[in-house]
Amino acid sequence: MTTPTFPTSMDRRQFLKRMGLLGGGLVVYFTVGDPSALARTPREGYLGSRIPTDFNAFLRIGADERVTLLTGKIEMGQGVITSLPQMLADELDVAYGAVDIVMGDTDLCPWDAGTFGSLSTRHFGVFLREAAAEAKGVLRELAAARLKVPGDRLATENGAVFDSSNPVKRITYGALTNGNIIERHLDKVPDLENRSGFTVMGGSCLRRDALDKVTGAARFAGDIRLPGMLYAKILRAPAHGAKLKRVDTAPAEQVDGVRVVRDGDFIAVLHAYPDVAEKALRKIDAEFDLPKTGIDDQTIFDHLLENAPAPTINSEGGSIETGRKRAGRTISHTYFNSYVAHAPMEPHAATAQMKDGRMTVWASTQTPFPLKDQVAAALNMPPEKIRVVTPFVGGGFGGKSASMQGIEAARLAKITGRPVQVGWSREEEFFFDAFRPAAVVKIDAGLDDSGRITFYDHNVYFAGQRGSEQYYDFPHHREAAHGSWRGPSTDVHPFAVGPWRAPGANTNVYARELHINLLAAEAGADPLAFRLDHLTDKRMIGVLKAAAEQFGWTPAPPPSGRGFGIACGIDAGTYVATMAEVAVDKPHGTVQVKRVVAAQDMGFVVNPDGAKMQMEGCITMGLGYALTEEIRFSDGKIHDKNFDTYRLPRFSWLPRIETVLVENPDLSSQGGGEPAIVTMGGAIATAIHDAVGAAVFQLPMTPERVKAAMGEG
Repeated sequence: MTTPTFPTSMDRRQFLKRMGLLGGGLVVYFTVGDPSALARTPREGYLGSRIPTDFNAFLRIGADERVTLLTGKIEMGQGVITSLPQMLADELDVAYGAVDIVMGDTDLCPWDAGTFGSLSTRHFGVFLREAAAEAKGVLRELAAARLKVPGDRLATENGAVFDSSNPVKRITYGALTNGNIIERHLDKVPDLENRSGFTVMGGSCLRRDALDKVTGAARFAGDIRLPGMLYAKILRAPAHGAKLKRVDTAPAEQVDGVRVVRDGDFIAVLHAYPDVAEKALRKIDAEFDLPKTGIDDQTIFDHLLENAPAPTINSEGGSIETGRKRAGRTISHTYFNSYVAHAPMEPHAATAQMKDGRMTVWASTQTPFPLKDQVAAALNMPPEKIRVVTPFVGGGFGGKSASMQGIEAARLAKITGRPVQVGWSREEEFFFDAFRPAAVVKIDAGLDDSGRITFYDHNVYFAGQRGSEQYYDFPHHREAAHGSWRGPSTDVHPFAVGPWRAPGANTNVYARELHINLLAAEAGADPLAFRLDHLTDKRMIGVLKAAAEQFGWTPAPPPSGRGFGIACGIDAGTYVATMAEVAVDKPHGTVQVKRVVAAQDMGFVVNPDGAKMQMEGCITMGLGYALTEEIRFSDGKIHDKNFDTYRLPRFSWLPRIETVLVENPDLSSQGGGEPAIVTMGGAIATAIHDAVGAAVFQLPMTPERVKAAMGEG
């Protein structure tokens, strides 16, 4: 995946031109390069240390009293279409119903690296609230002049500024803007609204996209229809690494109304009807040289270990050798997970149109601004001539960060001079997916005679460090990562890999939490008590106790035969503890997850119902990577290209799901889109171990692997 670049400037003319597309109203603009603005910028979270230092937050107040929130974030099911307006409404002192939102439009919205990492609320939300606070300060200055009242006597409520000594004397925000664009900057952003003053945040507003999505009114990139539009079907190689050797497009060109475009090895068939384009594509006679890599889903782990780069230390304390000398018993295991697809319900789609020298692309993408730069480079056009608009996105999970379909549609639209839509088939979606990388985790740990862990050595290969950082109170520990899901180490994989909902954390938490359970079993200790005995972190202790109370946990050393599992983790600043109950069919190795309880401490919760929906979605999705999802392949060929062989969780095997939000209102809002998924592999693995006394050391824990583990046990 190409790392997006960050813009470093936006002049006043560019800014006002962009805002002019929205019509009149008050626009708040943080001056680029202003030191005070930089001082209040969160300094972490965007692609490591690559943080845009000129992050601008925008909002518009119209003469009609409507407030428009502008964000480069996109909506793909995480619910920020609702929670961000809640934040703006409270900070600006306007009615929630008066706030509209524009998302992911590169001509209208502030630049953003993309929607990933559970950053929309915990990071963009800070900028949004600061913008609202500054807007409110500007409005008070304008009102002081209009009302001829000292500024310190003015207050705001429900979209108006009023004299606190004479509340009848007031003026609305819309009357102050009077339909004009006003640029104003405050020397210092006022203090943000205290939580005690919130009337919208902390409440469960109905999701704004709910009605459109359940009625089918919501528009996605594949729903765009333009006059004269052509549908494109593209010639694809049968395997990753295959090279086009020979091609004859003449049979396709003979189909009435078909246009064939060839640009090097990029060959597309276009027609006014997608089924005709598809039939014509099948008539192309193409021959490819196929690779012989010798790598498949059985040999991949040896391949990874043989080509692993030097480690990077993620966290450490004490001395592993000292801890090893103090251990009376040592447990060492190797854990594996296979490649996993994102498998969104909406395959990648994009519609592109070249008009009046400008290219507009409607794309299902998590990264509209990086896609804009990629399209500009591919077409050799200035970026200001490119506009990317992101409609609703039907699931992304990290897989729609690379947006090849948008570039393909734009190339074809420029060549043909007609609007073009590229909609990937399910087979293309699976073939071109940037899979969650196959990975290996090796853990070595020891116990002293009292049953306490003396050392813990965690080495992860190719999943990356996320989720491996240590929060247990081990005197001697080291957590090291050999390669990641991005960067040079990805060249070792036979095809593209990339971020997959909480990238790396699912692998690391599964391995660590199963290993902790095996240590508890060796010590003859209850797994909950064993964890608590090795914890001093109050937030982790809090979520574990909250989950245990809801679950009704009773102490017993594993394996107890009950099928109770437990796992905890930290992701996106959020602490989560999950407990699961499973039943294992021993003759067949099948696992039924009967109940899942998850407790989550995510700081102040902007929308509690929305947070619980995300937890439930994480739990449901986590069942897939834990039990069934994996990509089979050989010599670059992907063997799982649809849901007939790639098994996602079905409604019929969903467990009873219970969610608990642990109150922590004094902590700022943390991420909610990913944390509850990271513990699912560990919770189910430890539950299987508790049920049958067998540890399954590879994800997914298929019936065959469960039976094999029971045989080995």
